[in-house]
Amino acid sequence: MKKKESDFKQSRFFRENRINREYSWLLFNERVLDQAADPSVPLLERCKFLSIFCSNLDEFFMVRVGSLVHQQRLEPNLRENKTNLTPGQQIEGILRECKRLYARRAEVFEQLREALNRAGISIRSAKELTPKQLEDCRAYFETRIMPFLSPLVLDAKHPLTHFENLNTYLVYELEKDGRTMYGVMALHPRLSRVHAIQRGKKTLIIPVEEIVRRFGDAAFPGYKVRAKAAVRVARNADFDANVEDADIEFDFDFSKYIKSKVELRGTMDAVRLETDCKRPSLREYLLRILNIKKQYCFKVEPFLDLRFLMGLSAVLPADVQSALRYAPFRGHVAPELANTRSLIDYVENQDIFLSYPYDSMDPLIRLLSECAEDSRVVSIKITIYRLDRHSRIVEALKRASENGKEVVAVFELTARFDEENNLYFANLLQEAGCTVFYGVSNYKVHSKVVSIVLADNDEVRYITHLGTGNYNESTSRQYTDLNIITSDREIGEDAAAFFRNVGVRNVDGNYHKLLLSPTTFKKGMLSYIDREIEKAKAGKTAKILAKMNSLTDREIIDRLTAASCAGVKIDLIIRGICCLLPGVPGATENITVTSIVGRFLEHSRVYCFGEERDRVMFISSADLMTRNTNRRVEIATPVLDKEIEAQILHILDVMLRDTVKARRLGPDGVYTRPLPAKGEEPLDAQEELLRERVFGR
Repeated sequence: MKKKESDFKQSRFFRENRINREYSWLLFNERVLDQAADPSVPLLERCKFLSIFCSNLDEFFMVRVGSLVHQQRLEPNLRENKTNLTPGQQIEGILRECKRLYARRAEVFEQLREALNRAGISIRSAKELTPKQLEDCRAYFETRIMPFLSPLVLDAKHPLTHFENLNTYLVYELEKDGRTMYGVMALHPRLSRVHAIQRGKKTLIIPVEEIVRRFGDAAFPGYKVRAKAAVRVARNADFDANVEDADIEFDFDFSKYIKSKVELRGTMDAVRLETDCKRPSLREYLLRILNIKKQYCFKVEPFLDLRFLMGLSAVLPADVQSALRYAPFRGHVAPELANTRSLIDYVENQDIFLSYPYDSMDPLIRLLSECAEDSRVVSIKITIYRLDRHSRIVEALKRASENGKEVVAVFELTARFDEENNLYFANLLQEAGCTVFYGVSNYKVHSKVVSIVLADNDEVRYITHLGTGNYNESTSRQYTDLNIITSDREIGEDAAAFFRNVGVRNVDGNYHKLLLSPTTFKKGMLSYIDREIEKAKAGKTAKILAKMNSLTDREIIDRLTAASCAGVKIDLIIRGICCLLPGVPGATENITVTSIVGRFLEHSRVYCFGEERDRVMFISSADLMTRNTNRRVEIATPVLDKEIEAQILHILDVMLRDTVKARRLGPDGVYTRPLPAKGEEPLDAQEELLRERVFGR
């Protein structure tokens, strides 16, 4: 690293023992890119990781950069509380880092392209095709692409087309009768992203944008094409949704309000321009019509939108793709759960623990299906943040309602980029007779809880599910999440009270065992940190072990720093953003931070204080981020069953011993791979847990 760049990072992104949030996120996304560059990862999985890196960066610009641009306009002197940077300083640093990441992205793509070629899959640009291949592409263009194109020459009667968010366009600099004009053509979303040509055992992949680039001139007869460029725009997608704004204008219907907001998302300001444009005059034209500064423009070659890599398997023969992917598996279902006649009766006697994706979600779906039919079940209440597009959970809830059960679904309509899907399912459940409402005032309901109430003669009983992840069958096979299903009465009463409180917009309820944000979750976390501090000051062993997606809350960072100074041993497993810099002498020398990016997305949150008989453990829907602790409705539940506690501790221990996918954050702000201890084999935690849970060895 050049000294100038290092100095820039230190001065811009680090302050004492803290790291800027946006820079920490960029470091996380680079760890995703590392997986795309790792030759030990199956080839099509590497393609997937590069596609995810690109999608992540898209969302980062739409949400985080979009928010900073908005902040810079309204409050240019506002400073964030970790590194004291203004919005403008953060944007400057982000754009500089992203230039480096785009260069790295290009390097990784070329590595992938060479590896794919060796495997018989050749990704080619139009200029790399043979005459015979060009004729094949011409025929494909005329029959399968041209009908979907709507070319437009811009003039007084054809004003500037709107560049839709993340859509790809071909923009042309044209000449006719000595006059310079501009033409635009969008790649229709219904178009396949790639065209595949099979030649024996070889598969040629040509991105559709390349075919349009080669033959699209035919859409502008009578014009001379002087230059052309592929263009892709990211727009600000960050909007505020205040319930008060829905009251009058939208007839007190928050769903109508959110729908209107989603429809506006594609028209907001441009915050990034990606293009392969080589002609200065055409590039200047693009910057002008998009009203975007050149530092927000990124030159991308050889292909503009690498998300097409995610769909390569769709055009490859089955035998080819299976050899280039992770071996498939089915989530484990414990024999005692599979063989029991009634999960309702089973959970009356024993808590159920599910660790996705190593365990299947099927027992939870089966439980809900059983509850839909069982005469003892009076009501089922659930919080919904993100759902699978083909949700068996929704089907079970519909059946329950049709069978006369009370079904209440609390939908979070502001779950970013899932608003439309949630609106669809909310309407579906309402039509089935379910009660549906949309959260609490201006707090996002991010909790993961199902409350089942049973009436057996004169006795009221409860079954409660509490988890760290969404009720989404698809992500349960891809994300690591922890789930507990319990018949504990106090937890059941808490969950029932939670839904009553949400129904009357009360966030200040009293609970026996559950911690909730925005009221008791953060206070509880701080009090348990303080407990460990007092133990350390008294000369006792003090320990904190926690796993989360992100750590940004300044008060919690400061309290963890104080705990480190008191001698508390703190191990943090943080997949993504970490605004705490560990290992800083006199501040955080007793803190370690480990990040794991691997086959599965690490998504579970665990907070553990103390050891052995003194240990208190929670699983939670909440990260230690300000938005979770202060601005969302979250739940943390204590782990009461000691066998489940031991299983969770084992998972965390395996992760801390990972020397393959793990990266440790150092006091210099750099993530490095830990080395195996002498005499030990490298350990991939996710593969180890997969072997233990699924394959039983």
